[in-house]
Amino acid sequence: MNFRSISFVFFALTLLGVVTNAHGEEQRPKPNIIYILLDDAGYGDLSCYGQKKFETPNIDRIAKEGMKFTQHYSGSTVCAPTRCSLMTGKHTGHCVVRGNREVKPEGQAPMPSDVMTIPRLLKKAGYTSGMFGKWGLGAPGSTSDPMEHFDVFYGYNCQRQAHNYYPDHLWSNNEFVQLDGKTYAADLIFEQSLKFVREHKENPFFLYLPVTVPHAAMQAPEDSVAPYREKFPQFENVQGKYAGTTITNPIAAFAGMMTRLDSQVGALQQLLKELGLEENTIVLLSSDNGPHKEGGHDPGFFNSNGPFKGHKRDLYEGGIRVPLLASWKGKIAPGSSSKLISAHWDMLPTFCEIAGVEAPANIDGISILDELTGNPDIQKQHRYLYWEFTERGKSQAARKGDWKAVRTNLKKNPKAPIELYDLSRDIGEENDVSSEHPQIVKEMARILEEAHVPSETFQLFQ
Repeated sequence: MNFRSISFVFFALTLLGVVTNAHGEEQRPKPNIIYILLDDAGYGDLSCYGQKKFETPNIDRIAKEGMKFTQHYSGSTVCAPTRCSLMTGKHTGHCVVRGNREVKPEGQAPMPSDVMTIPRLLKKAGYTSGMFGKWGLGAPGSTSDPMEHFDVFYGYNCQRQAHNYYPDHLWSNNEFVQLDGKTYAADLIFEQSLKFVREHKENPFFLYLPVTVPHAAMQAPEDSVAPYREKFPQFENVQGKYAGTTITNPIAAFAGMMTRLDSQVGALQQLLKELGLEENTIVLLSSDNGPHKEGGHDPGFFNSNGPFKGHKRDLYEGGIRVPLLASWKGKIAPGSSSKLISAHWDMLPTFCEIAGVEAPANIDGISILDELTGNPDIQKQHRYLYWEFTERGKSQAARKGDWKAVRTNLKKNPKAPIELYDLSRDIGEENDVSSEHPQIVKEMARILEEAHVPSETFQLFQ
Protein backbone atom coordinates (compact mmCIF):
# COMPACT_ATOMS: atom_id res chain seq x y z
CA MET A 1 0.00 0.00 0.00
CA ASN A 2 1.49 3.35 -0.99
CA PHE A 3 1.65 6.48 1.20
CA ARG A 4 -1.40 8.07 -0.44
CA SER A 5 -3.51 4.96 0.28
CA ILE A 6 -2.32 4.83 3.89
CA SER A 7 -3.19 8.51 4.34
CA PHE A 8 -6.67 7.94 2.95
CA VAL A 9 -7.33 5.01 5.28
CA PHE A 10 -6.17 7.00 8.31
CA PHE A 11 -8.36 9.94 7.26
CA ALA A 12 -11.38 7.67 6.83
CA LEU A 13 -10.85 6.03 10.21
CA THR A 14 -10.51 9.45 11.80
CA LEU A 15 -13.86 10.49 10.36
CA LEU A 16 -15.33 7.36 11.91
CA GLY A 17 -13.81 8.33 15.25
CA VAL A 18 -11.41 5.37 15.28
CA VAL A 19 -7.62 5.65 15.16
CA THR A 20 -4.83 3.46 16.53
CA ASN A 21 -1.75 4.35 18.53
CA ALA A 22 1.83 3.24 17.88
CA HIS A 23 1.11 -0.15 19.45
CA GLY A 24 -1.85 -0.78 17.17
CA GLU A 25 -4.39 -0.27 19.99
CA GLU A 26 -7.69 1.33 19.09
CA GLN A 27 -8.10 4.86 20.45
CA ARG A 28 -11.64 6.00 21.14
CA PRO A 29 -12.63 9.59 20.39
CA LYS A 30 -12.65 12.03 23.28
CA PRO A 31 -15.68 11.53 25.56
CA ASN A 32 -18.77 13.64 25.11
CA ILE A 33 -19.79 15.60 28.21
CA ILE A 34 -23.42 16.32 29.09
CA TYR A 35 -24.19 18.45 32.13
CA ILE A 36 -27.83 19.00 33.13
CA LEU A 37 -28.47 21.76 35.67
CA LEU A 38 -31.93 21.92 37.25
CA ASP A 39 -33.23 25.27 38.46
CA ASP A 40 -34.23 25.49 42.15
CA ALA A 41 -34.62 21.72 42.60
CA GLY A 42 -33.89 20.79 46.20
CA TYR A 43 -31.86 17.85 47.51
CA GLY A 44 -35.10 15.97 48.15
CA ASP A 45 -36.81 16.67 44.81
CA LEU A 46 -35.60 13.50 43.08
CA SER A 47 -36.96 10.11 44.05
CA CYS A 48 -33.44 8.65 44.26
CA TYR A 49 -32.82 11.23 47.02
CA GLY A 50 -36.05 10.44 48.86
CA GLN A 51 -38.90 12.17 47.01
CA LYS A 52 -42.19 10.33 47.78
CA LYS A 53 -44.91 12.50 46.20
CA PHE A 54 -43.86 11.77 42.59
CA GLU A 55 -41.22 9.70 40.80
CA THR A 56 -38.27 10.57 38.58
CA PRO A 57 -37.35 7.16 37.09
CA ASN A 58 -35.20 8.40 34.22
CA ILE A 59 -33.15 10.71 36.41
CA ASP A 60 -32.90 7.87 38.93
CA ARG A 61 -31.48 5.75 36.13
CA ILE A 62 -28.38 7.98 36.11
CA ALA A 63 -27.85 6.96 39.73
CA LYS A 64 -28.66 3.30 39.02
CA GLU A 65 -26.19 3.16 36.15
CA GLY A 66 -23.63 5.42 37.79
CA MET A 67 -22.77 7.35 40.94
CA LYS A 68 -24.84 9.32 43.43
CA PHE A 69 -23.11 12.03 45.48
CA THR A 70 -24.46 12.85 48.94
CA GLN A 71 -22.17 15.77 49.89
CA HIS A 72 -22.22 17.91 46.76
CA TYR A 73 -22.78 21.67 46.85
CA SER A 74 -23.96 24.40 44.53
CA GLY A 75 -21.80 27.36 43.61
CA SER A 76 -24.21 29.70 45.37
CA THR A 77 -27.73 29.90 46.70
CA VAL A 78 -29.19 31.80 43.70
CA CYS A 79 -28.96 31.60 39.92
CA ALA A 80 -26.29 33.91 38.49
CA PRO A 81 -23.43 33.36 40.96
CA THR A 82 -23.94 29.58 40.82
CA ARG A 83 -23.60 29.69 37.05
CA CYS A 84 -20.52 31.87 37.26
CA SER A 85 -18.91 29.49 39.75
CA LEU A 86 -19.76 26.51 37.56
CA MET A 87 -18.46 28.10 34.36
CA THR A 88 -15.21 29.48 35.85
CA GLY A 89 -14.21 26.89 38.46
CA LYS A 90 -14.09 29.51 41.22
CA HIS A 91 -16.07 29.85 44.44
CA THR A 92 -17.96 33.05 45.15
CA GLY A 93 -15.10 34.53 47.14
CA HIS A 94 -13.14 34.73 43.90
CA CYS A 95 -15.51 34.76 40.93
CA VAL A 96 -16.85 38.10 39.73
CA VAL A 97 -20.59 37.35 40.00
CA ARG A 98 -21.73 37.01 43.61
CA GLY A 99 -25.39 37.96 43.35
CA ASN A 100 -28.15 38.55 40.82
CA ARG A 101 -27.39 41.90 39.17
CA GLU A 102 -29.97 42.84 36.56
CA VAL A 103 -29.53 44.70 33.27
CA LYS A 104 -32.49 46.38 31.57
CA PRO A 105 -34.32 45.68 29.38
CA GLU A 106 -32.95 42.12 29.29
CA GLY A 107 -30.17 40.18 30.92
CA GLN A 108 -27.73 40.23 33.79
CA ALA A 109 -24.35 41.88 34.33
CA PRO A 110 -21.65 40.23 32.20
CA MET A 111 -18.51 38.40 33.17
CA PRO A 112 -15.24 39.96 31.95
CA SER A 113 -14.55 39.48 28.24
CA ASP A 114 -11.39 37.46 28.89
CA VAL A 115 -12.84 35.13 31.54
CA MET A 116 -11.90 31.49 31.01
CA THR A 117 -14.94 29.21 30.99
CA ILE A 118 -15.65 25.52 30.46
CA PRO A 119 -16.69 25.87 26.79
CA ARG A 120 -13.68 28.05 25.97
CA LEU A 121 -11.33 25.50 27.50
CA LEU A 122 -13.00 22.53 25.85
CA LYS A 123 -12.81 24.28 22.49
CA LYS A 124 -9.02 24.01 22.79
CA ALA A 125 -9.48 20.24 22.98
CA GLY A 126 -11.59 20.12 19.83
CA TYR A 127 -15.03 20.11 21.45
CA THR A 128 -18.14 21.72 20.00
CA SER A 129 -20.13 23.30 22.84
CA GLY A 130 -23.88 23.83 22.90
CA MET A 131 -25.96 25.50 25.59
CA PHE A 132 -29.72 25.06 25.83
CA GLY A 133 -31.66 26.77 28.61
CA LYS A 134 -31.01 29.77 30.86
CA TRP A 135 -27.79 31.81 30.71
CA GLY A 136 -27.92 34.76 33.17
CA LEU A 137 -24.26 35.78 32.80
CA GLY A 138 -24.34 38.57 30.24
CA ALA A 139 -27.02 40.47 28.34
CA PRO A 140 -27.52 40.06 24.58
CA GLY A 141 -24.60 41.61 22.71
CA SER A 142 -22.53 42.07 25.87
CA THR A 143 -18.93 40.97 26.39
CA SER A 144 -20.33 37.80 27.94
CA ASP A 145 -23.22 37.00 25.61
CA PRO A 146 -23.54 33.19 25.52
CA MET A 147 -22.29 33.18 21.92
CA GLU A 148 -19.00 34.58 23.19
CA HIS A 149 -18.53 31.20 24.89
CA PHE A 150 -20.60 28.54 23.12
CA ASP A 151 -20.76 27.45 19.49
CA VAL A 152 -24.52 26.97 19.67
CA PHE A 153 -27.09 28.59 22.00
CA TYR A 154 -30.85 28.28 22.26
CA GLY A 155 -32.94 29.53 25.15
CA TYR A 156 -33.29 32.42 27.58
CA ASN A 157 -30.50 34.94 27.85
CA CYS A 158 -32.13 36.59 30.88
CA GLN A 159 -33.04 34.70 34.04
CA ARG A 160 -35.70 37.28 34.88
CA GLN A 161 -37.52 36.51 31.63
CA ALA A 162 -37.07 32.81 32.33
CA HIS A 163 -39.57 33.14 35.18
CA ASN A 164 -42.26 32.60 32.55
CA TYR A 165 -42.46 29.26 30.70
CA TYR A 166 -44.59 30.82 27.95
CA PRO A 167 -42.35 33.74 26.89
CA ASP A 168 -42.77 36.05 23.91
CA HIS A 169 -39.27 35.25 22.67
CA LEU A 170 -36.16 33.15 23.04
CA TRP A 171 -32.70 33.39 21.47
CA SER A 172 -31.22 31.11 18.83
CA ASN A 173 -27.52 31.92 18.74
CA ASN A 174 -27.65 35.72 18.15
CA GLU A 175 -31.11 35.63 16.59
CA PHE A 176 -34.18 36.96 18.40
CA VAL A 177 -36.87 34.27 18.04
CA GLN A 178 -40.39 35.66 18.36
CA LEU A 179 -42.88 33.32 20.05
CA ASP A 180 -46.65 33.42 20.46
CA GLY A 181 -46.68 33.34 24.27
CA LYS A 182 -48.58 30.05 24.15
CA THR A 183 -45.68 27.67 23.52
CA TYR A 184 -44.05 25.86 26.43
CA ALA A 185 -40.45 27.01 26.09
CA ALA A 186 -38.98 24.10 28.04
CA ASP A 187 -40.14 21.74 25.28
CA LEU A 188 -38.65 23.90 22.52
CA ILE A 189 -35.34 24.15 24.34
CA PHE A 190 -35.10 20.44 24.94
CA GLU A 191 -35.91 19.61 21.31
CA GLN A 192 -33.04 21.84 20.23
CA SER A 193 -30.66 20.04 22.59
CA LEU A 194 -31.55 16.69 21.00
CA LYS A 195 -30.96 18.21 17.56
CA PHE A 196 -27.51 19.34 18.73
CA VAL A 197 -26.60 15.81 19.81
CA ARG A 198 -27.71 14.36 16.47
CA GLU A 199 -25.78 16.95 14.48
CA HIS A 200 -22.55 16.54 16.47
CA LYS A 201 -22.55 12.81 17.16
CA GLU A 202 -19.41 12.20 15.08
CA ASN A 203 -17.13 14.52 17.06
CA PRO A 204 -16.69 15.32 20.76
CA PHE A 205 -19.27 17.70 22.15
CA PHE A 206 -20.11 19.46 25.41
CA LEU A 207 -23.85 19.78 25.98
CA TYR A 208 -24.77 22.21 28.77
CA LEU A 209 -28.47 21.97 29.67
CA PRO A 210 -29.35 24.58 32.33
CA VAL A 211 -33.09 23.86 32.26
CA THR A 212 -35.58 26.24 33.87
CA VAL A 213 -37.56 23.52 35.69
CA PRO A 214 -38.73 23.77 38.45
CA HIS A 215 -38.15 27.50 38.92
CA ALA A 216 -41.24 29.66 39.47
CA ALA A 217 -43.76 30.19 37.97
CA MET A 218 -45.34 26.79 38.45
CA GLN A 219 -46.27 26.17 34.81
CA ALA A 220 -46.53 23.00 32.78
CA PRO A 221 -48.80 21.73 29.98
CA GLU A 222 -52.03 20.29 31.30
CA ASP A 223 -51.26 16.75 30.13
CA SER A 224 -48.41 16.70 32.67
CA VAL A 225 -50.38 18.40 35.46
CA ALA A 226 -53.71 16.55 35.18
CA PRO A 227 -52.60 13.30 36.86
CA TYR A 228 -51.49 15.28 39.89
CA ARG A 229 -54.70 17.29 40.06
CA GLU A 230 -56.34 13.92 40.69
CA LYS A 231 -53.66 12.94 43.19
CA PHE A 232 -53.70 16.27 45.07
CA PRO A 233 -57.31 17.54 44.73
CA GLN A 234 -57.12 19.27 48.12
CA PHE A 235 -55.10 22.05 46.46
CA GLU A 236 -57.54 22.83 43.64
CA ASN A 237 -58.65 25.95 45.50
CA VAL A 238 -55.06 27.14 45.97
CA GLN A 239 -53.57 29.68 43.56
CA GLY A 240 -49.94 30.41 42.92
CA LYS A 241 -48.97 33.82 41.56
CA TYR A 242 -45.61 34.74 40.10
CA ALA A 243 -44.24 36.89 37.26
CA GLY A 244 -47.71 37.93 36.16
CA THR A 245 -49.07 34.39 36.13
CA THR A 246 -51.78 32.78 38.22
CA ILE A 247 -51.75 28.98 38.53
CA THR A 248 -54.46 26.85 40.09
CA ASN A 249 -53.11 23.98 42.20
CA PRO A 250 -49.40 24.83 42.05
CA ILE A 251 -48.73 21.60 43.99
CA ALA A 252 -49.95 19.55 41.03
CA ALA A 253 -48.10 21.86 38.66
CA PHE A 254 -44.76 21.36 40.44
CA ALA A 255 -45.07 17.57 40.28
CA GLY A 256 -46.09 17.84 36.63
CA MET A 257 -43.07 20.01 35.84
CA MET A 258 -40.68 17.55 37.44
CA THR A 259 -42.12 14.46 35.78
CA ARG A 260 -42.19 16.17 32.38
CA LEU A 261 -38.53 17.04 32.83
CA ASP A 262 -37.83 13.46 33.82
CA SER A 263 -39.41 12.19 30.60
CA GLN A 264 -37.19 14.57 28.63
CA VAL A 265 -34.11 13.19 30.38
CA GLY A 266 -35.36 9.76 29.33
CA ALA A 267 -35.59 10.93 25.70
CA LEU A 268 -31.99 12.11 25.87
CA GLN A 269 -30.87 8.78 27.31
CA GLN A 270 -32.71 6.93 24.54
CA LEU A 271 -31.08 9.10 21.88
CA LEU A 272 -27.60 8.37 23.24
CA LYS A 273 -28.40 4.67 23.07
CA GLU A 274 -29.76 4.91 19.51
CA LEU A 275 -26.66 6.77 18.34
CA GLY A 276 -24.28 4.38 20.07
CA LEU A 277 -22.88 7.13 22.30
CA GLU A 278 -23.51 5.62 25.75
CA GLU A 279 -20.00 4.25 26.26
CA ASN A 280 -18.32 7.47 25.20
CA THR A 281 -20.54 10.00 26.99
CA ILE A 282 -20.51 11.08 30.61
CA VAL A 283 -23.87 12.43 31.81
CA LEU A 284 -24.10 14.54 34.96
CA LEU A 285 -27.13 16.12 36.64
CA SER A 286 -27.26 18.66 39.47
CA SER A 287 -29.25 21.72 40.64
CA ASP A 288 -28.26 25.36 40.91
CA ASN A 289 -29.36 25.80 44.54
CA GLY A 290 -31.92 24.66 47.08
CA PRO A 291 -35.71 24.78 46.68
CA HIS A 292 -37.61 28.04 46.29
CA LYS A 293 -40.86 29.10 48.00
CA GLU A 294 -42.36 31.11 45.15
CA GLY A 295 -45.32 30.83 42.79
CA GLY A 296 -47.28 28.72 45.26
CA HIS A 297 -44.61 26.03 45.56
CA ASP A 298 -44.62 24.37 48.98
CA PRO A 299 -41.20 22.76 49.61
CA GLY A 300 -42.41 21.56 53.00
CA PHE A 301 -45.17 19.48 51.44
CA PHE A 302 -42.66 17.82 49.09
CA ASN A 303 -39.83 17.71 51.64
CA SER A 304 -37.82 19.39 48.92
CA ASN A 305 -34.82 20.23 51.11
CA GLY A 306 -34.67 16.74 52.62
CA PRO A 307 -33.20 16.73 56.15
CA PHE A 308 -31.64 20.14 55.78
CA LYS A 309 -32.35 23.60 57.19
CA GLY A 310 -32.89 26.50 54.81
CA HIS A 311 -33.98 27.13 51.25
CA LYS A 312 -32.91 29.16 48.25
CA ARG A 313 -31.13 32.39 49.37
CA ASP A 314 -29.83 30.70 52.54
CA LEU A 315 -26.28 29.46 53.06
CA TYR A 316 -27.50 26.74 55.39
CA GLU A 317 -27.38 23.24 53.92
CA GLY A 318 -30.90 23.43 52.49
CA GLY A 319 -29.89 26.36 50.32
CA ILE A 320 -26.66 24.94 48.91
CA ARG A 321 -26.46 21.14 49.27
CA VAL A 322 -27.72 19.72 45.98
CA PRO A 323 -27.92 16.45 44.07
CA LEU A 324 -25.13 15.27 41.80
CA LEU A 325 -25.59 12.17 39.67
CA ALA A 326 -23.10 10.90 37.10
CA SER A 327 -23.15 7.98 34.69
CA TRP A 328 -20.57 6.81 32.17
CA LYS A 329 -20.92 3.27 30.88
CA GLY A 330 -17.81 1.23 31.53
CA LYS A 331 -16.12 4.00 33.51
CA ILE A 332 -18.36 4.71 36.52
CA ALA A 333 -19.48 1.72 38.59
CA PRO A 334 -23.27 1.21 38.43
CA GLY A 335 -25.15 1.87 41.66
CA SER A 336 -22.15 3.45 43.35
CA SER A 337 -22.30 6.32 45.82
CA SER A 338 -19.88 8.95 47.06
CA LYS A 339 -19.52 10.98 50.23
CA LEU A 340 -16.83 13.17 48.64
CA ILE A 341 -17.23 16.81 49.67
CA SER A 342 -17.44 18.52 46.30
CA ALA A 343 -18.99 21.54 44.58
CA HIS A 344 -19.99 23.03 41.26
CA TRP A 345 -16.60 24.69 40.88
CA ASP A 346 -15.09 21.19 40.57
CA MET A 347 -16.76 20.64 37.21
CA LEU A 348 -14.34 22.78 35.19
CA PRO A 349 -11.17 20.88 36.19
CA THR A 350 -13.02 17.56 35.95
CA PHE A 351 -14.16 18.26 32.41
CA CYS A 352 -10.70 19.51 31.48
CA GLU A 353 -9.15 16.26 32.68
CA ILE A 354 -11.73 14.23 30.76
CA ALA A 355 -11.01 16.24 27.61
CA GLY A 356 -7.23 16.17 28.04
CA VAL A 357 -6.76 19.93 28.32
CA GLU A 358 -4.98 21.78 31.11
CA ALA A 359 -7.19 23.65 33.59
CA PRO A 360 -6.24 27.20 34.64
CA ALA A 361 -4.03 27.45 37.69
CA ASN A 362 -6.00 30.18 39.48
CA ILE A 363 -9.18 28.20 40.21
CA ASP A 364 -10.70 26.74 43.37
CA GLY A 365 -12.04 23.54 41.85
CA ILE A 366 -10.39 20.13 41.88
CA SER A 367 -10.98 17.34 39.40
CA ILE A 368 -13.20 14.60 40.82
CA LEU A 369 -12.43 12.17 38.00
CA ASP A 370 -10.62 9.75 40.31
CA GLU A 371 -13.69 9.53 42.54
CA LEU A 372 -15.94 9.01 39.53
CA THR A 373 -13.82 6.26 38.04
CA GLY A 374 -13.34 4.20 41.20
CA ASN A 375 -10.07 5.55 42.56
CA PRO A 376 -11.13 7.24 45.82
CA ASP A 377 -7.79 6.49 47.51
CA ILE A 378 -5.99 8.93 45.24
CA GLN A 379 -8.81 11.46 44.92
CA LYS A 380 -7.67 14.96 45.88
CA GLN A 381 -9.63 16.59 48.72
CA HIS A 382 -10.70 20.18 49.35
CA ARG A 383 -9.11 22.00 52.25
CA TYR A 384 -12.44 23.79 52.61
CA LEU A 385 -15.48 24.97 50.66
CA TYR A 386 -16.57 28.61 50.75
CA TRP A 387 -19.62 30.71 49.82
CA GLU A 388 -20.61 34.34 50.07
CA PHE A 389 -23.91 35.91 49.07
CA THR A 390 -24.43 39.61 48.48
CA GLU A 391 -28.22 39.73 48.92
CA ARG A 392 -30.55 39.35 51.95
CA GLY A 393 -28.29 41.27 54.29
CA LYS A 394 -25.13 39.54 52.99
CA SER A 395 -23.75 36.31 54.37
CA GLN A 396 -20.79 33.94 54.36
CA ALA A 397 -20.34 30.22 54.95
CA ALA A 398 -17.56 27.67 54.87
CA ARG A 399 -17.26 23.94 55.35
CA LYS A 400 -14.08 22.20 56.49
CA GLY A 401 -14.45 18.51 57.13
CA ASP A 402 -17.60 18.11 59.20
CA TRP A 403 -17.46 21.68 60.52
CA LYS A 404 -19.77 24.27 58.99
CA ALA A 405 -19.53 28.01 59.73
CA VAL A 406 -22.23 30.54 58.84
CA ARG A 407 -22.29 34.32 59.27
CA THR A 408 -25.39 36.36 58.45
CA ASN A 409 -26.44 40.04 58.36
CA LEU A 410 -22.96 41.21 57.39
CA LYS A 411 -24.31 44.36 55.81
CA LYS A 412 -25.51 45.51 59.22
CA ASN A 413 -22.59 44.06 61.15
CA PRO A 414 -19.40 43.15 59.20
CA LYS A 415 -18.10 41.42 62.34
CA ALA A 416 -21.23 39.34 62.88
CA PRO A 417 -20.65 36.28 65.09
CA ILE A 418 -19.94 32.90 63.54
CA GLU A 419 -22.48 30.12 63.93
CA LEU A 420 -20.75 26.73 64.11
CA TYR A 421 -22.32 23.36 63.32
CA ASP A 422 -20.96 19.82 63.50
CA LEU A 423 -22.55 18.20 60.44
CA SER A 424 -21.51 14.71 61.57
CA ARG A 425 -23.92 15.03 64.52
CA ASP A 426 -26.26 17.80 63.43
CA ILE A 427 -27.11 17.57 59.74
CA GLY A 428 -30.06 19.92 60.26
CA GLU A 429 -27.85 22.71 61.69
CA GLU A 430 -30.09 23.05 64.72
CA ASN A 431 -27.43 23.43 67.42
CA ASP A 432 -24.90 26.25 67.23
CA VAL A 433 -21.84 24.91 69.10
CA SER A 434 -19.58 27.93 68.62
CA SER A 435 -19.33 28.57 72.35
CA GLU A 436 -18.06 25.02 72.92
CA HIS A 437 -15.30 25.13 70.28
CA PRO A 438 -13.55 28.53 70.34
CA GLN A 439 -10.46 27.20 68.52
CA ILE A 440 -12.55 25.84 65.65
CA VAL A 441 -14.35 29.19 65.46
CA LYS A 442 -11.00 30.98 65.16
CA GLU A 443 -9.91 28.61 62.41
CA MET A 444 -13.16 29.10 60.50
CA ALA A 445 -12.86 32.87 60.93
CA ARG A 446 -9.45 32.72 59.23
CA ILE A 447 -10.96 30.76 56.36
CA LEU A 448 -13.81 33.25 55.95
CA GLU A 449 -11.29 36.07 55.79
CA GLU A 450 -8.86 34.25 53.52
CA ALA A 451 -11.45 33.08 50.99
CA HIS A 452 -13.06 36.49 50.40
CA VAL A 453 -11.27 38.59 47.79
CA PRO A 454 -13.00 41.93 47.06
CA SER A 455 -14.63 42.13 43.64
CA GLU A 456 -14.87 45.31 41.58
CA THR A 457 -18.47 44.37 40.86
CA PHE A 458 -19.66 42.98 44.19
CA GLN A 459 -18.42 44.19 47.55
CA LEU A 460 -19.35 41.92 50.44
CA PHE A 461 -18.94 44.41 53.26
CA GLN A 462 -20.40 47.53 51.62
